[in-house]
Amino acid sequence: MKSGRQDRSLMQQYGRYMTLALQLPAATVVGYIVGYYLDKWLGTHVLYLIFLLLGIAAGVTNLIVELNREDSGGKS
Repeated sequence: MKSGRQDRSLMQQYGRYMTLALQLPAATVVGYIVGYYLDKWLGTHVLYLIFLLLGIAAGVTNLIVELNREDSGGKS
């Protein structure tokens, strides 16, 4: 049987990985939505793509930073 400390550690890991799993899609969707509404407001047709790519880049950057933080023992 697991102790309370081990259960808490397991839940913390689960929460951390769920956060990582949601960061990339969330950043991508936010970038797309911002670009879409800017396109609509300004009457252009390319900003959605630019902001989509920026959202993807932001999501990947966050993912890499979090994984590097985990590899270094959570210290930063």
